[in-house]
Amino acid sequence: SGWFRRLLHKPKPSSSERSPDSVSSASSSPSSSSDGSSGMSLSRSFHPSPVSVPDINASGSARWDKSYDVCICHSEVDLELVEELVSYLEGQPESFRCFLQLRDATPGSAVMTELCDALQNSHCWVMLITPSFLQDPWCKYQMHQALAEAPMANGRTIPVLKAVDRKDYPKELRNLYYIYMVLKENSFRQIRDTVVRYLQELCRSSTSKME
Repeated sequence: SGWFRRLLHKPKPSSSERSPDSVSSASSSPSSSSDGSSGMSLSRSFHPSPVSVPDINASGSARWDKSYDVCICHSEVDLELVEELVSYLEGQPESFRCFLQLRDATPGSAVMTELCDALQNSHCWVMLITPSFLQDPWCKYQMHQALAEAPMANGRTIPVLKAVDRKDYPKELRNLYYIYMVLKENSFRQIRDTVVRYLQELCRSSTSKME
């Protein structure tokens, strides 16, 4: 009976004598912080890894396949506003390359040739739709050329309405969401963000094809 009593009073193993299995299970359990909260490490482990964002400024990105990032289609009456937009875009960290017809067209070249070349060599087209734009047959021609170039490219044609009723939104663009310009700074930022998203998606698709 003496040996049985000694067995009952045998001391429990210390923490340093625990089996490897018990140590492993303890390290994998959620940790508790000093403020009483628990499960932080566990919740973090279930978060999906962030989606990598392509660097549109990288030397080998698809962005450099074209001469311009943005072509601005507008009425001459709205030139002052367009110049502000171009200045804003070109001053961004991405240093967007903008085609502005009165500034960038080659002297002596045919107007229609310059326009078609600019549309083909630009990733995105901003349509500044104002009352003057709607009344100008040349602006409508630019709009039709852009739609013919890429009718189903999401984010490539960016309609921007200013001082135009929604009911007067060109029917050719009804399948595209537009930016309604109220505060100029906000609209400029929306245009910039849309161009960035398009270029990122372009670079992502190009990388996927290469892989």
